[in-house]
Amino acid sequence: MPSPAGISGNDAVSRAIKTVLASLEDSKAENIVSIDIQGKSSLGDYMVVASGRSHRHVSAVADHLLKALKDAGLGMARVEGLASADWVLIDSGDIIVHVFRPEVREFYNLEKMWQAPDLEEETLH
Repeated sequence: MPSPAGISGNDAVSRAIKTVLASLEDSKAENIVSIDIQGKSSLGDYMVVASGRSHRHVSAVADHLLKALKDAGLGMARVEGLASADWVLIDSGDIIVHVFRPEVREFYNLEKMWQAPDLEEETLH
């Protein structure tokens, strides 16, 4: 079943992650981290975390990424937080992008949570 943004299959996900990373680089986003969450979560295949220098930069990075996804034929992503531009979440289905102002990113520290090692399947809870 295709994702809400129209991404489906490994080739499409690979193309989408390349589009996301290229857009973030082009927008001069800072400290870009791509995390493979396949097998860790059903939310998607990749989580990308990046920073913008200010509210205006976070907003511009997010707008540029949304346009890049649409221009690449990857559908319309869902967006939250664009009005305040402290933390913008862009959900393209298989790829979830978080664009933060630096102090907000430091506070939530999403990378640490998602980069934790996988538990062995036989671990009891």
